[in-house]
Amino acid sequence: MIVVVEGPTAAGKTSWCRRYVGRYVAEYAATGREPTDAVALARHWARVSMRRWAEAADLERADGVAFCDTDPVKLHYAWGMAALGLAPRAQFDRELTVTREAFRAGRLGFADAVLVGLPEVETLQHRRDGDGTRRRRNFAAHVQLREPLQQWYAALDRLDPGRVIWELPAEGVPKLPEPRAERCAVALLDDLVAALPPLRPAVTTT
Repeated sequence: MIVVVEGPTAAGKTSWCRRYVGRYVAEYAATGREPTDAVALARHWARVSMRRWAEAADLERADGVAFCDTDPVKLHYAWGMAALGLAPRAQFDRELTVTREAFRAGRLGFADAVLVGLPEVETLQHRRDGDGTRRRRNFAAHVQLREPLQQWYAALDRLDPGRVIWELPAEGVPKLPEPRAERCAVALLDDLVAALPPLRPAVTTT
């Protein structure tokens, strides 16, 4: 199985993984050297996603179950930023295109289970203020992604009930659902995007 541990910034994802699962696929750490060209940036995030998915597959073969600190399918971030008006819709559209290519090639897919922690915003802020070990860049923007993140996984849960577990259990790893037969189904990706609240129309210039 491949299991994702997800939630907004400061939700406790990394702490939960360290405490309960041993080896896991670490969250991608931004380098500050990511491409600035929009098309190149979309392909960069696709490469990051595919690399993390491959690492999860390697862990799964070795341990039977692989955990990921944040979803290798990071498309929800681009959608959330566009939904909040913090990034252009065009960037989501670019990332959707390359993500679909990765799904079709079998190099990226949906995890068998997703554990989603959604603390209230006040709790996230308190945790950020109390953690002197990490710099949370753009926290004010990223904390707003709590609602779009919930919308993304709620849509996935409606389409494939049982895949999403709405907590990071304090007692450890919960009972997990059965593995999914088709992780790389492009049709499920398309259905998920179609089930989301509509984004603002892309701005065009003449």
